Amino acid sequence: MKKFDPTTLEIYRALYTSVAEEMGVALRRTSFSPNIKERRDYSCAVFESSGRVIAQGDHMPVHLGSMPMAVAAALREVAMGPGDVVAVNDPFAGGTHLPDVTLISPVVSSQLSVVKRKQRTTDYRPRTLFFVANRAHHADIGGATPGSMGLATDVYGEGIRIPPIRIVRGGEVCEDVMTLILANVRNNRERRADFEAQIGSLKTGSTRLLEIVERRGQKEAREYASHLISYSARLMRHAIAAIPDGSYGAEDALDDDGISTGEVPIRVRVTVKGERARVDFTGSSPQVAGALNAVDAITVSVVSYVFRCLLGEDVPASAGLIEPIEVIAPKGTVVNARHPASVAGGNVETSQRIVDVVFRALAQAIPDRIPAASQGTMNNLTIGGIDPRTGAEFSYYETVAGGMGARPELDGMSATHSHMTNSLNTPAEALEYAYPLRVREYRIRKGSGGRGRHAGGDGAIREIETLAHARMAMLSDRRKRAPYGLQGGEDGEVGRAFIIRRNGSREQLASKGSWDLQPGDRVRIETPSGGGFGK
Repeated sequence: MKKFDPTTLEIYRALYTSVAEEMGVALRRTSFSPNIKERRDYSCAVFESSGRVIAQGDHMPVHLGSMPMAVAAALREVAMGPGDVVAVNDPFAGGTHLPDVTLISPVVSSQLSVVKRKQRTTDYRPRTLFFVANRAHHADIGGATPGSMGLATDVYGEGIRIPPIRIVRGGEVCEDVMTLILANVRNNRERRADFEAQIGSLKTGSTRLLEIVERRGQKEAREYASHLISYSARLMRHAIAAIPDGSYGAEDALDDDGISTGEVPIRVRVTVKGERARVDFTGSSPQVAGALNAVDAITVSVVSYVFRCLLGEDVPASAGLIEPIEVIAPKGTVVNARHPASVAGGNVETSQRIVDVVFRALAQAIPDRIPAASQGTMNNLTIGGIDPRTGAEFSYYETVAGGMGARPELDGMSATHSHMTNSLNTPAEALEYAYPLRVREYRIRKGSGGRGRHAGGDGAIREIETLAHARMAMLSDRRKRAPYGLQGGEDGEVGRAFIIRRNGSREQLASKGSWDLQPGDRVRIETPSGGGFGK
């Protein structure tokens, strides 16, 4: 590969990253559901013509690391042309879980102005220059439980599964495909509005990339995309080389799968040799009946995230980050499940535990750089039913913040989203405006963080009252095993949840399941806290 100019490389890093960020802004501003507009449960990225990721927005780690596999699946299955948009949410084709729907669109040279095409090339045939993609968590994608995050025992019970398929052809929405999808989800007007926001976000990304090409030329723009990927790989190799050579094992477990009561162990061995690392999950639990199975895209995404945390520089978030790392996730296990396993919680719960176990292994090698365990769960809460104010269906979905693990030189932050989620809590005003729900209490769970030289962050308390007959589902964890402390720091506190019935009775809930709610019933979640660091 030709040498590159470092200044120009930094300009292109900023340009491509700004495209992904602007796509996210467009998606957030034009979406309809609070889950995307307020919680920002979405991610955007830019890919080169072969499908390697060039740049990502500062969005959701669990989305971003796995999105390249969805793009690869789309490229295998569909020949995309100008103005096409392909949708996919199939966990066994690069997706994560069904509510996360990825849209992908090509950026084609024929979309450039005629004058610029003639200036830049003598070959006027359409050529794919880039791909743009976004992934958004839809508040409902069908299935037996409102919010599509229930305890199904196979993927068929979790909602509608979308293989790589066009939903826009040549700039026109494929209404038959859209109608089929919307017929299988709750609150389909909100779903359609969010799909339209995703499509508009892709158009924004395409426009900005074409502007870059028109200013700088196709050749330079494509060359520097490849340079960014190579540069990221060099930085990651340098970071791995700073870890002492050796083999480091660790184990942790999920509380249960919601169907049986036994723990679900996850084991890892991280082997570092020179500038390369192997992350081997052999020995992890076989896939389970409950909805905690992760597909390989999630596991690769987690490993990419953990090692990216070791990079202190403003490194390009490109495909190069994973190049020096080999991930071994045995097929048929909870970290690489086979079809038709249920997967709703693999994306949100198992991903967090994989983070914990990989960090725990690395703490043996570089103890002064690894934090104690954070809350280790996303505390997924869904409530759905009929809104008595409008007579329309509603589906509310939220992940609830908790404590961050203490760091080697700092306390952990309290009541924040950490690791594989980068979302926000829905503001009380937005929640109460959009749904027949009322926030009764929302505060920090004071004093819950693990003690140590540096204290773990405190969890949060969130109590929500329903004003309608509703069905509630919860997928959570760290109700039995506490988030671990490191270097002599104490463990954090486990989480817990209750239904407080309108007659005043109080019912403690399992970490996973679904329950009926009557008007006046309240759901109270007390989230886990972070572990402490040091004695």
